[in-house]
Amino acid sequence: MPTVTAGKAPADTRVVVAMSGGVDSSVTAALYAQAGYDVVGITLQLYDHGAAVKRKGACCAGQDIHDARRVAEKLDIPHYVLDYEGRFQDSVMLDFADAYARGETPIPCVRCNERVKFRDLLATARDLGADALATGHYVQRFEGAGGAELHRAVDDSRDQSYFMFTTTPEQLEFLRFPLGGLPKDETRAIAQRLGLEVAAKPDSQDICFVPDGKYAAVVERLRPEAAEPGDIVHLDGRVLGRHDGIIRYTIGQRRGLGISDTDAGGENAEPLFVVRLDPARRQVIVGPRSALGVTDIMLSDVNWLGDTPLSANPLPVLVKVRSTGRVLKAVVAASDSGTKSGMGSAAKSGAVVSLADPEEGVSPGQACVFYDPADGGAGPASRVLGGGWIRGTAR
Repeated sequence: MPTVTAGKAPADTRVVVAMSGGVDSSVTAALYAQAGYDVVGITLQLYDHGAAVKRKGACCAGQDIHDARRVAEKLDIPHYVLDYEGRFQDSVMLDFADAYARGETPIPCVRCNERVKFRDLLATARDLGADALATGHYVQRFEGAGGAELHRAVDDSRDQSYFMFTTTPEQLEFLRFPLGGLPKDETRAIAQRLGLEVAAKPDSQDICFVPDGKYAAVVERLRPEAAEPGDIVHLDGRVLGRHDGIIRYTIGQRRGLGISDTDAGGENAEPLFVVRLDPARRQVIVGPRSALGVTDIMLSDVNWLGDTPLSANPLPVLVKVRSTGRVLKAVVAASDSGTKSGMGSAAKSGAVVSLADPEEGVSPGQACVFYDPADGGAGPASRVLGGGWIRGTAR
């Protein structure tokens, strides 16, 4: 594990660890404690504790707060629980609901990293006199010629770099990710050797504030207007049926449309997919699979982590347009003059990505993340060059 601060003894170096109660953050705290650092564990209470205690598999739920506290006791480190419920609702939950109401497919984990963990919690860590904030994310941080760099994890199946694209250069200087160089099974093995009760605890699979994965119910509660019914319309203008809210549909969806292929024109008609959502008209637009492919992606709020500024001149990159998607060959160019290296998400600038080949299911609200093609982009330790929010597509 690299030294947190060069020239400073571990005992004199304070590391605040974000402890969610899972095995990853618990091992993170353990590694620093074993290395002799002054470790402080912090757990964030992000939503209603009464509801949370019923959901053991959810991050920052009641059971998880209990688990984090038990691990801190085992490691003999101080542990604090901070009430971030109001901040989380304003910065993450309402943004999630608003995005669905706009016909987008949001990524609340990115917003949580951006607006809660790496903004508010990071500020709290500084207030506590910390030299670094450490998390259990599976990404790597290396010191490069131009400062701290963000890289993919060595365990490709666990890599979380897609969810970290908004991390700014300034934040990277303060953050540490000790698990990025480990496979997941090694993390669990460390927890087992140390006798941590969370060693075999399952990973959370759901969005933490969405009970049973029923996100539409959460959106409907926060933004009731997003569940208003409307028409399912073919690309050629024909009304094929009705829907009970655009929040229940995503780009590329085929199942659960409530219409049959014959509705589109007979037994030999092509299967239908959701190709666009029109919240202003409350329409779900469907069409054949051939209509899903796009080559141009318009981005907003681009966070650039490269060493040289992103300009209007097309730059070869590799990109991912979904967290579980494949890596695609592309070029990216700034769509205005405000994109500058080192400004991070504060730059609020746009970009256009042109894919080498059409890609299906590219949805507004998702992220397009850039990787350095010089090191393969998809392999272990490849560098993250930034990314932006998908606002529109074209072919």
